[in-house]
Amino acid sequence: MGFLAAAERIVAEALSAAMAPPPRPDITRWCEENIVFDERSPLPGPFRIDRFPFLKEIHEVLSPEHPAREVTIRGSAQWGKTVSIVNPVVGAWHEFGPLDSLVVHPTTSAATEWADNKWLPMRRQAPSLRRIFGEGRGDHKDAKFNQETLARNGSLKITSAGSPDDLAGTSRRLVVMDDVAKFEMTPKGDPEALAESRASGFEDAKVLRVSTPQIKGTCRISRAYDRSDRRLFHVPCPHCGHEAPLTWENFRKNLNPERLNAACFSCDQCGGVIEHADKERIVSQGRWVAHNPAGDHPGFHLWRAYAPQRDWVSIAVDYARAMGWTAVRASGEAEGAVADKVEAETEQTFFNDVLGLPFEQASKGPDWELLRDRVENAPEVEGRPRGVVPSRGVILTAGVDCQGDRTEVHVVAFGEHYRRWVVDYIVIPHHIGDDAGRLALDALLKTSWRTELGLRLPLDMMAIDGGTYTEDVWSYARRWPWSRVIIVKGASTQNGPIMAPMKFERRNDGQAKRRQKRAFMLNVSQLKADFYTWLDKDDPVERGYCDFPLGLGDEYYRQITSEIRVLKRSRTGVVTSSWELAEPTRRNEGLDTMNYAEAAARRKGWTALTAEEWDALGAERSAPAPDSQGDLFEQSVRAVAPPQPVLPQRGLRGQVR
Repeated sequence: MGFLAAAERIVAEALSAAMAPPPRPDITRWCEENIVFDERSPLPGPFRIDRFPFLKEIHEVLSPEHPAREVTIRGSAQWGKTVSIVNPVVGAWHEFGPLDSLVVHPTTSAATEWADNKWLPMRRQAPSLRRIFGEGRGDHKDAKFNQETLARNGSLKITSAGSPDDLAGTSRRLVVMDDVAKFEMTPKGDPEALAESRASGFEDAKVLRVSTPQIKGTCRISRAYDRSDRRLFHVPCPHCGHEAPLTWENFRKNLNPERLNAACFSCDQCGGVIEHADKERIVSQGRWVAHNPAGDHPGFHLWRAYAPQRDWVSIAVDYARAMGWTAVRASGEAEGAVADKVEAETEQTFFNDVLGLPFEQASKGPDWELLRDRVENAPEVEGRPRGVVPSRGVILTAGVDCQGDRTEVHVVAFGEHYRRWVVDYIVIPHHIGDDAGRLALDALLKTSWRTELGLRLPLDMMAIDGGTYTEDVWSYARRWPWSRVIIVKGASTQNGPIMAPMKFERRNDGQAKRRQKRAFMLNVSQLKADFYTWLDKDDPVERGYCDFPLGLGDEYYRQITSEIRVLKRSRTGVVTSSWELAEPTRRNEGLDTMNYAEAAARRKGWTALTAEEWDALGAERSAPAPDSQGDLFEQSVRAVAPPQPVLPQRGLRGQVR
């Protein structure tokens, strides 16, 4: 026998539910209710805040009810900033009520990557997001970048910093700038300022900046963090209870190159050793402490040492690889095993991605006279003749710069641990569009270069600047396969990859046109800064050491040290850098062609070869020459382009400017 509920009670319960205020917005709660890491994650299963105790306070200040209008989070890469901060903030804010939000990435490709591979999978998996956005992308063609809620009471716009028109759209109460350190200035203004202005119409708006840092002095996320209250996560010493943050300086002083497995911190108060086994307990007891209480907004710095998914030995191994230490062994590797996977390609990569700190680039090269004297005044037994390649495993390349009345060629050998040996610098007194100039370049590509033991080595690759005389350069390059000749051009970006394929139209089948494999854009700012850092090293076995032959002359050393890095602040407060001539009378072809030669070496695997591959190359190219009669053609070809003094700058085809 059934019973009917009283109609009055049903109505009362419905009215009560309708009148009840929504639950207090809690981003940590949202994570626990919506995030489940799959088996591909290092920590599979439902999100648990006890694994990430440092996120609790970050989530609190990012709540819609917290009064902070902006929040800055600076940190190392790969500790979960996207999945545990960016995505939950967007999701929790949309769950709290009607909202128009904006997420800005540095490039269109980065925005697409986030939308397809980070946001959409969470949309499909998280119950809250399925209720708000549904599981599909919508009907209109731009639904990926303009996602409307099912209730038509809100939207999520995804764009890039390089699209100022998209940044100048409607007002947004939540603005998230992901990887803001990589934002570049546009002809229409500063994308960071444009994005921030989208939130100016709301009193309760929130602007979130999240990023790993980049270059010291021009880094956007570091500039924002410096004006914040600069919170660091303090943890107690397991021995005496003294609280302090885990810092790189502390870790570095306890690092023993011979015992990387013993990587640890130490207490500044009692001197006790803090081991990795202590990390989970001390981090769970940690707290955020503001080191600049007068800052104008909450700012957090967090690096890999706190992340539960990475141990401290991995930090030590990454640093050892970045510094070129030998016998690098990670936990569990056999004695004497050598790591063959380089995660931290350079010191900058290590500082940015592992430590979460901005990297201070070299701003100029050493004094050219001191550099020249280091070479020319070396003991006679240490000097290497001009035109001779060291007998070791090297990649031999040439960088070419085209001028109106000449073509300049830098021949450089590149070896393991970022070392390089200049072989020769040649000035061909002909334009690349002239038959004589092309024949001279052909001769260089056909000839071989003698090592110190007499072995003959060919040029592995030549890289030619295609920024000027573009048609002539392309016309010449097509005479050779792209495995021998590539075209390079300096990019204006300060933050992009060292070397990236030029963007060309694709064929109808979607495949890249063949010429895309020949042409590359170079981050010349990064190349120059790295070269100047290495140029200052004076130990021949040190990582990055640059070696020069005898007899290059004063003008050569003046050219390779001709530029300085200058910081400039715009009216909006954005600091940018540019490379300029140290003196108006200096020339920079030597520096440019060095960059091009390095690009060719990178294309041939200079930064990617394993230790075993370098050993094999060394066995092949450090061998003595076989007993055979010399090649008269090779000897005569080498004289086609003898070293010439650098001529005054001229215009097209020799017209004096």
